[in-house]
Amino acid sequence: MTAGSCTSRIVLHRTDAAAIGPVMEIMQAAFDPVYGEAWNLAQCSAILGSAGVWLLYATLDDKPAGFALTRAIAGEAELLLIAVHPSAQGSGIGKALLAGVVEECQRQHVDTIFLEVRACNTAVHLYDHAGFRKVGERRNYYQGTDGKFFDAHTYSLKLT
Repeated sequence: MTAGSCTSRIVLHRTDAAAIGPVMEIMQAAFDPVYGEAWNLAQCSAILGSAGVWLLYATLDDKPAGFALTRAIAGEAELLLIAVHPSAQGSGIGKALLAGVVEECQRQHVDTIFLEVRACNTAVHLYDHAGFRKVGERRNYYQGTDGKFFDAHTYSLKLT
């Protein structure tokens, strides 16, 4: 899977735990520690061995740039994590990753993709633009490292 312009090239790779090193580096750089949303190595390694889980890893001009971790079962999928390295933000990586997730879900005959996001996360515009719609809300779901609570919003995208 390749996307990009004449000046930069985005490549998506469907991979496994082999990319865990760069994925962890992207996660640490992309997720603000205040919100406590980044997964640790043990969590990522454990989920990557689960049935129905896949990892899309993005490079921008051959450099690690982002990833999306998704799980699908019984006609539904959940986008568990998506992240773009701060140095690659604004380059189309997030949009390419999300499109790659949708493409793979269609290939797997998934009916609906779900995701959950902190209400004040700037990625909400990406999901809205891709056609996801808010279907639920959990008040005070996330607790930041500073003790503050943040609402979570659930989004879905119907593919069929």
